[in-house]
Amino acid sequence: MVDLGFVGPSRPAQDYRFIEVTDGDTPKIEMSIRMVSIDTPESEFGGSPPTAQATLERTKARLQDGTYDALSQDLRDYLIARITPDAAQRHLSAGKLAAEAHKSMVNTRLTRPDGSQRKLAVIATGELVEKNGRLLAYTAPWFSGTASDPLPPRDHPDRRTFNLDMVALGWAATFVIYPSIPHAADLNLLLTEADTAWQQQRGAWAQFGSDLLLGYEYRACIKLGTKDLDDPAKAIKEAYQRVCVDLRNMTEVGLFGYHQVPPTQRLWIWATDLEQARKDLPLA
Repeated sequence: MVDLGFVGPSRPAQDYRFIEVTDGDTPKIEMSIRMVSIDTPESEFGGSPPTAQATLERTKARLQDGTYDALSQDLRDYLIARITPDAAQRHLSAGKLAAEAHKSMVNTRLTRPDGSQRKLAVIATGELVEKNGRLLAYTAPWFSGTASDPLPPRDHPDRRTFNLDMVALGWAATFVIYPSIPHAADLNLLLTEADTAWQQQRGAWAQFGSDLLLGYEYRACIKLGTKDLDDPAKAIKEAYQRVCVDLRNMTEVGLFGYHQVPPTQRLWIWATDLEQARKDLPLA
């Protein structure tokens, strides 16, 4: 028996749509991509707007009646203020418009001047595959680099990733998660575009207001509002699994302090990765 005393990284099995076998060791599958460093509003999570709103209202009641007193008072007050009577409707509507904006952007930028279609460039990064089986990546138009299809200069608008432009248009918030952190220049460009979109109230902010629940806030609130609540502590643990770091000074604000940091300056670290992140990053 061979025992190397080492077990490599792995993920649970996922179900993918099989397309074809192209070689003896090469099956082709259909795989979803989770665009890294950004987060758009949800379009279906939590059910229809009335169903989702009922869930949010349960969360709000629990934040007020002591059920979730394990959360700090300032976080509870922050969430209570954002769970408005139309919070679900606004969030889900923003999610649908974000999807439309993404589809339009891809269709436009992948179409060459002669009407032919470019391929999609996929730049996998960081953790590679997330827990739901999606490939973690940046996406952008593909240029072959030939004389008839030259690669534009690095700072040319055609080279920008769709991830970046969704943020620049105001349809996505930054959601940088260790270890999938962009290089310094790309990270600072992302933060600059996010800050400009926020300051100018573009996209989702223009149509649905500055108190629109961000994607990760909305998902957390839906989890806290689960209909059958047996264990509040378990619900909190399910809703808050990432530690937030303030990029302005690299200070950890913990699992429940993200609201103290401007949205564009939040870096996220899975609680299970925190020990390693403290070795890799200059955290205060």
